Amino acid sequence: MPACGQSIAYSTLRRTLVMKKIRLIVLTAAPLALALTLAGCAGGGNDTSMPGMDHGGGMTSSESPSVGVQGEFNAADSMFAMMMIPHHQQAVEMSDMILGKTGVDQRVLDLAQQIKDAQAPEIELMQSWLAAWGMDSAGDMSGISGMDDGMMSEDDMAALEAADGAEAARLFLEQMIMHHQGAIEMAQAEIEGGINPDAVALAQTIVEAQTAEIASMQDLLTQI
Repeated sequence: MPACGQSIAYSTLRRTLVMKKIRLIVLTAAPLALALTLAGCAGGGNDTSMPGMDHGGGMTSSESPSVGVQGEFNAADSMFAMMMIPHHQQAVEMSDMILGKTGVDQRVLDLAQQIKDAQAPEIELMQSWLAAWGMDSAGDMSGISGMDDGMMSEDDMAALEAADGAEAARLFLEQMIMHHQGAIEMAQAEIEGGINPDAVALAQTIVEAQTAEIASMQDLLTQI
């Protein structure tokens, strides 16, 4: 992809994903991603020889994607991984919280386990991509409040931690719906702006899986 095309993709991603409370993180990480991408173009392209993933049948929430990445990448791909890693980490933390409680509807516990089982391997996968691309992950952003990508604030997490029984189940569902909506928006930006086939495939999986989970959670909220 020409350098100018990568620059356009990067600009599109920034307009979509850069939220007020993480501006410092984005502005420090994104230039590094873009610089490495442009350097790869100047050298004749990014030639990674690591084994790729088989997306022939598409991944499901119960499958663990194989570790590896192949092909070129741009700033949209790297930003997607750097921002989705802490987003997934918080979803796993929220799932662990509800799984450790008593008196919670079993259907909610099953859903929390499903979310954890799907997202934990995806964290490892994206971390392997960043390592292959010579980048660090964005780090833990769970303490940042007021974010537009569905991340919970410290107060949100404390409220979930303190809740019990049916109230904990309701709060988990409400929070996770917002969390998933943020992840879907980020994934859609990757689908539109990314060029790495594995990263785009994971983004598509996130959109499909989390859209279905949102529907399930909305249904559960009417029943508990």
